[in-house]
Amino acid sequence: MSSDFREKPSRFDSARFRAFWTALAGLFARRPGLLLPFDEVAEKLRLRSSLYRGVRPVEVEKIAGSVGRTHDFDENFRPLRPEGRERVARIRQALRQGEMLPPVQLYQVGQVYFVLDGHHRVAVAREQGQEYIDAEVIELPTPVTLETGVSPEELILKAEQAGFLEQTALKALRPEAHLEASEPGLYDVLLEHISVHRYYMGLEEGREVAWEEAVAHWYDHVYLPIVEVIREQKVLDHFPGHTEADLYVWVMDHRYFLIQEAGGEIPPEEASDDFVRRFGKHRSRR
Repeated sequence: MSSDFREKPSRFDSARFRAFWTALAGLFARRPGLLLPFDEVAEKLRLRSSLYRGVRPVEVEKIAGSVGRTHDFDENFRPLRPEGRERVARIRQALRQGEMLPPVQLYQVGQVYFVLDGHHRVAVAREQGQEYIDAEVIELPTPVTLETGVSPEELILKAEQAGFLEQTALKALRPEAHLEASEPGLYDVLLEHISVHRYYMGLEEGREVAWEEAVAHWYDHVYLPIVEVIREQKVLDHFPGHTEADLYVWVMDHRYFLIQEAGGEIPPEEASDDFVRRFGKHRSRR
């Protein structure tokens, strides 16, 4: 029998996470006021497949990124190079003369579009307040929600969420599941919880437990019961701006602390109630 399930997982590697945060934050620090870079977004969100969606009207305000030309335009698609400004002037002239321009080519990720071809046409559309532009769209599906105006911190969270969903296959196992954390690092903690749960399942059942089986069992028998307590006690009302996944992690950590302190089992309801009494409302971040 494989020893995989008997090797208890180590604690979450915080140094590795801090390095990831620093690298991604540095990426944005080097690009203030510029377009979202498609390559980095595709890498962090683990985009793997594409779907051709044909030519259709696209809201100009949802075009917020570029494929390979993030240094040539600012975040409002104003050209930053002289040759770009000259190209924009020629497109303006063509439109005044009634010329028909070909559709731009865009990648779609969530609700955000990245320009593959047609940056200057998009620049003119933004400049003239055009609401829609004809575009040939290729969608790259992602299980996370990405919208325009995403901040570097939000993109980091989206990247972590995409990694969590890819590693757990939770969307396939439990399509109704919606786990969303609001603070960096919590998705790694959730992965650790699943890994530890798998370890103890293996000990109890005397066999190697498949990862997918452990994910589903953890969601059904660990995560959901705690979340139901959080909902019943309206715990989120005491922690505005946070999510059920945040509170699951914190309540579970607090329950462990109480068990160590009391030297005996503590029901989830009691741990949740004590956590709210100690930390609710008067603090905004943990």
